[in-house]
Amino acid sequence: MSNQAVATPSGRAVPRLSTLDRWLPLWIALAMIGGLLLGRLVPGVSDLLARLEVGGISIPIALGLLVMMYPVLAKVRYDRVAAVTGDKRLLISSLVLNWLIGPALMFVLAWTFLPDLPEYRTGLIIVGLARCIAMVIIWNDLACGDREAAAVLVAINSAFQVVAFALLGWFYLTVLPGWLGFDTQGLDVSIGQIALNVLIFLGVPLIAGFASRYIGERRRGRDWYEQRFLPRVGPWALYGLLFTIVLLFALQGERITSQPWDVARIAVPLLAYFAIMWFVGLLTGKAIGLGYARSTTLAFTAAGNNFELAIAVAIGTFGAASGQALAGVVGPLIEVPVLVGLVYVSLWTARHWFGTDPRADIATPAATDTRRHTERTPS
Repeated sequence: MSNQAVATPSGRAVPRLSTLDRWLPLWIALAMIGGLLLGRLVPGVSDLLARLEVGGISIPIALGLLVMMYPVLAKVRYDRVAAVTGDKRLLISSLVLNWLIGPALMFVLAWTFLPDLPEYRTGLIIVGLARCIAMVIIWNDLACGDREAAAVLVAINSAFQVVAFALLGWFYLTVLPGWLGFDTQGLDVSIGQIALNVLIFLGVPLIAGFASRYIGERRRGRDWYEQRFLPRVGPWALYGLLFTIVLLFALQGERITSQPWDVARIAVPLLAYFAIMWFVGLLTGKAIGLGYARSTTLAFTAAGNNFELAIAVAIGTFGAASGQALAGVVGPLIEVPVLVGLVYVSLWTARHWFGTDPRADIATPAATDTRRHTERTPS
């Protein structure tokens, strides 16, 4: 998020949002419309995007996500990560929300809203199992969450994803439905495929971000790095986000516009899922005394999902034309506008629930340091 500090009549420095940040909902809406029109009106564009894959990973979408994630991970102060790993309240809460509550909630919602549509239902359950390792970084940054905490939680959830995704898929698609007398489905996904997904979408930008900070600070100092370098690369996070949104909508534009009723039925449980997980995460953080920055980080890491993995698994297991694949694609199309809206809800709760103004806090590094130190102190 790009900000320029300006002085108030009282002399206090507060940030002024850039034009890109201030009109973000409009840019995202235009990106969605542009992607839909591109996929619907340009012959063969969706087929072309579908063919540009390596190992089940879309190369154009991967490039968009890497461009999106790098600037945010370059902002992380990695010398503070140790303080995050010592916060057991945060770590345990994140693991419980992501690997116990999240998959169980999606299972309940999928069976409640789509009892007669097994393909879409299975696709939604797969979405619920794929925990977010990409876009959550930028939602957290836009909401002025704790960057270091977000980096740690994403890394931990990525490690759990490699181990737990296939096991939980077997449990929620085969074992639990069998116990309840429901229809069962199988899930054929390799640990190698999941590990590759994590390596590309988290490992590459994380290494690049760490290397940028390490080299930049050693050669030019922290002041130059944070006041000169980061403002130059920062806007690219939102450019990458908008580029990715255009591609996602273009990839399935024809199916989305030709099957609006199916998309609407898939969207309802997704809307409920994202909203419930976000509010449960935020309220959990507030209840255990994490403070605003870490509470909002907990909320977004609980609500977001790894749509690339979910789509790749659905296509690889059931086929590109399957209902499971359509449900996977609808996931990010609902997630993006919902979580953008929740960014603004989050900033509202900062003032009205937590009694802080995070955008004023980021005006000066000293204010940020004080706020984060306070939030790390156990209550």
